[in-house]
Amino acid sequence: MKTDRQKLTLAEWAEAYISRLSTRNNFWHRVCSLIWLPYAFRSGISMKNLGTDRFVAILPFRRINRNWYNAMAGAALLANSEVAGGMYLFARCGGDYVVVCKKLSYNFLRPCVGPAIYNVKCAQDIELKIAAGGEFNIDIDLEILQLVQVLGAPKEKRVGRCDATFHCAPKAMVKARRLARR
Repeated sequence: MKTDRQKLTLAEWAEAYISRLSTRNNFWHRVCSLIWLPYAFRSGISMKNLGTDRFVAILPFRRINRNWYNAMAGAALLANSEVAGGMYLFARCGGDYVVVCKKLSYNFLRPCVGPAIYNVKCAQDIELKIAAGGEFNIDIDLEILQLVQVLGAPKEKRVGRCDATFHCAPKAMVKARRLARR
């Protein structure tokens, strides 16, 4: 009897290995984004997993992220919301799942003139959905804050709020569908 590991082709094994590697730490995340997400690489976004229920992404205030009136560009805030939410789910689901953004809604509250901090929160229990197997949709909330220096002490000001819906599907299920269509 063959195991799942023996059924994988070389390309599938390499893709699974790189998927696991990209969620391991920021170095491998940056290397993978240089190849497959060059705009995310140039934006400089970095991820920090602070436990099972807390995930933070930091978008530095760089020239490439600014607009003509020297504030963080809205497109940079919006696009990196998808990257932060997707990386949170990818880290929680693992390399065996395909994560796709279905809906993204961003509310701009004020201009961001410093580094942006994305706090990712998920009200639903991801582990239950993964344990059930199969594909699922999941809603996550992102709170976007700006890091401000006030009298030498860092302070966070909310600059936006994002609601996102992601679709997660096991790669084995996606492969079976593709083979069934042929």
